[in-house]
Amino acid sequence: MSHIIDVEDLVLIYADGTKAVDRISFDVQEGEVFGFLGPNGAGKSTVIKVLTTLLRKTSGKVVVVGHDVEHEAQQIRKLIGVEAQETVVDTDLTGIENVILQGNLQGMRGTELSERAHELLKLVELEAVAGKPAGRYSGGMKKRLQLACSLVHKPKLLFLDEPTTGLDPQSRNGIWTYLEKLNKVDGITIFLTTQYLEEADRLCQDLAIIDAGKIVASGSPSGLKKQIGQDTISLSIEGSLQDATLVERARGIISRVRDVTQVLESDGGLVVQVNNASSIIADIVRGLDDSGIKLSSITFSSPTLDDVFLHHTGKRIRAEELGKMPDRRIGWRR
Repeated sequence: MSHIIDVEDLVLIYADGTKAVDRISFDVQEGEVFGFLGPNGAGKSTVIKVLTTLLRKTSGKVVVVGHDVEHEAQQIRKLIGVEAQETVVDTDLTGIENVILQGNLQGMRGTELSERAHELLKLVELEAVAGKPAGRYSGGMKKRLQLACSLVHKPKLLFLDEPTTGLDPQSRNGIWTYLEKLNKVDGITIFLTTQYLEEADRLCQDLAIIDAGKIVASGSPSGLKKQIGQDTISLSIEGSLQDATLVERARGIISRVRDVTQVLESDGGLVVQVNNASSIIADIVRGLDDSGIKLSSITFSSPTLDDVFLHHTGKRIRAEELGKMPDRRIGWRR
């Protein structure tokens, strides 16, 4: 399988001196869904703007669909589709008019374009409202319309910059279904940036985890989780907001428990990586209780992509995202 994207030592420094991308290298195989996973401000959108020729790199080598981004931007633009993070459909035009407009911009005309527009609106389940102004569409419907617009010219490579940000769970799941069909049935290679753990886990065959402009880990979701190979115990400590020393005391106690390999602070509590969580939770609780430290909650789970990020960076991707993940944790809460 050949590479459809090759990136070597990419650097981008903004005019104010901010290094948004710091010597990253990766490649994307043709026919796969490749994910860039990381928190806000990690550099994901900057990378995608370089790959889609919207932003000039500072240094490094970037080849997209066999063309150099610096010297062959026009050739690249004919072969890719792009859905930006911001919704950019024309709200004064109808759904079908939006798709046809994008087709016109790609040099498409006549019956071919009309048939393609209807085909795409059917794909994203907007056929029934194709004649209504896009301004009347919900947020999820606008995202689906934008996806249809990005596919009108049958691109070899589709770039999606956080395509489901701000959508409700039902709309997000719908977008995932369309993307899976595009990749598995139509064979379109997809480059996806996301901050959603479940999105990366479900859609991506390979991914790179990025933080502060650097790639901290890469591989398949399952492979990355296997590298961690440990269970995770999450603890919340009573009174820790009033007494910050409680967390540090608890960390010292837990570090001495058998089979504990790492103890990290996270969101005012502790995250403990262990070889067998179920067998040592009682030891941890007993040790804390003997020292007068009370827990408000304790949960444990098998490795997740968030645990991978935590392992490599010492922090969570985004605390609020944990509540949106499927609940696979076992534990108790006061």
